[in-house]
Amino acid sequence: MSYKTIIYEEKDNIAIIRFNRPQVLNAINPTVLEEMKDVIEKIDSDGPIRVLILTGEGDKAFVAGADISTMKDYTPLEGKVFSRQGQELLFKLESLSIPVIACVNGFALGGGMEIAMSCDFIYAADTATFGQPEINLGIIPGFGGTQRLSRLVGKSIAKELCMTGIMISAQEAKDIGLVNKIFPKEKLWEETIKMADVLASKGKVSIRAVKESIERGYDQDLRTGCYMESDAFGICMASEDAQEGMRAFLEKRKACFKGKLM
Repeated sequence: MSYKTIIYEEKDNIAIIRFNRPQVLNAINPTVLEEMKDVIEKIDSDGPIRVLILTGEGDKAFVAGADISTMKDYTPLEGKVFSRQGQELLFKLESLSIPVIACVNGFALGGGMEIAMSCDFIYAADTATFGQPEINLGIIPGFGGTQRLSRLVGKSIAKELCMTGIMISAQEAKDIGLVNKIFPKEKLWEETIKMADVLASKGKVSIRAVKESIERGYDQDLRTGCYMESDAFGICMASEDAQEGMRAFLEKRKACFKGKLM
């Protein structure tokens, strides 16, 4: 299927989504959300894809927010529907069984920062800029920004960013725990692919177990979270990849995981 607002490609076991509206800094409209949903649903199966990377087309923006020209005439009901559409998409993205990397090559503002926060890792160019500037439009983040940001960096910093609408540098974003790693802009894609290759070499069952254990256990008390972990640990033991991994260790060779959720 061809898309109007995104570019989708697969390289070996790695899938790549490029937001492709560079003329408006890759701003989000309902079509972007619909096309992303279509791709994510295709990826979310026991297929060959082991890692997903999101990035922006062009050299200025990852995603610079929602398309205000589309959003300005929304009624309250239409605004709520658009917000829920974005939220549901990011829940799908967040719950993918494979790792998702946000490769932030420029502006990640508003909905762009919200998309990045729903990924497992954020790798950023040293020239990238982050922010939730919705307050300057008289509105608030609508794709989960108030909720994910506070969970990632704490309530106080989240309130400051959402109430002031200030933009912060990649280094500031890393300092507050929003960004995992920063690279020179010309090295960003190379380093992102390196990490994707590392992740793609792991077993799918154990990768999914790590992701689910952290996500589902985060808001639980420690004992409940640990019990969830032990359940996931036991399930991993039943997988072909676990048997392969332990055999390879004992035979002093590199494990060759099949990448199946079984």
